Amino acid sequence: MLYRLQYLPVALAVRGIGTLPRPVAHGAGILIGGLVYHLHRRLRRVGLRNLELAFPEKPLKERKKILRGVYVSMGRLLGEVCLFPRYTLANASEIAVYQGFENFEAAEKRGKGVLLLTGHFGGWEVGSFFHSLQGHPMEIVVRPLDNAYLDALVARYRGLHGNRMIGKDEFARGLLAAMQRNGTVGILMDTNMIPRQGVFVDFFGVPACTPSGVARVALHTDAAVVPAFTIWDSVLRKYRVEFGPAVELVRTGDVEADTVANTAKFTQVIEEYVRRYPDQWLWVHRRWKTRPEGEPGLY
Repeated sequence: MLYRLQYLPVALAVRGIGTLPRPVAHGAGILIGGLVYHLHRRLRRVGLRNLELAFPEKPLKERKKILRGVYVSMGRLLGEVCLFPRYTLANASEIAVYQGFENFEAAEKRGKGVLLLTGHFGGWEVGSFFHSLQGHPMEIVVRPLDNAYLDALVARYRGLHGNRMIGKDEFARGLLAAMQRNGTVGILMDTNMIPRQGVFVDFFGVPACTPSGVARVALHTDAAVVPAFTIWDSVLRKYRVEFGPAVELVRTGDVEADTVANTAKFTQVIEEYVRRYPDQWLWVHRRWKTRPEGEPGLY
């Protein structure tokens, strides 16, 4: 009953926003983001602490400005997601444009599968949706929501044009199967892990326990690891789905050392994008929660 009560207002809001003109839908989402910013003190504290760790040289005023921008970015994304059912191939250019598509195309032609390296950045939901809308459905590694009704709603919107979800409990098996059939899998690689799930590599100069599965699968299958970030372009007033050249893997023959080295390379790619567009990354996640043994907590 509680899950149903949680689902009803969310479903009504999503459908209501989805009936609005695009600029108004964005505005509604940004308004909701602003309310969350002002009402959710714990998330604000986490965001400011993360920004302090990443940008100790920036004054507090600038870090607060970045954090407010994050809520604008998330609110805009919320508004855009609500509009997903109205988009077709004919009007897809209203939502986004490609940049560097040739990098994805070259990786796909290798025939060994494509791992899209990305994070909770900009319009991450838009990127996978737009890619499927253009005839390139993919598989997305997700953590199912606790509320099954909300999880089904989100999965339906994500899968409108053929995208399929891979639960974290089937992560390894799902990735290997997708690579065998030259599939494409999108992986958000910027979340905190517990030690048995990841390895410690530097993120903004601070050790962060980072998912190592992408590196392990890439080393095992020789799949291409392609950076893929969806950036809000304030001039175009739409998103740029940007693909970078495939990351060249470190291969020394020492699997564990190579896993750490490649995970560090992938994390560096994410950091570079976050440094360029700091107000488009999800700073409110406790990215540095897990600490190396013996180190005190950072939150």
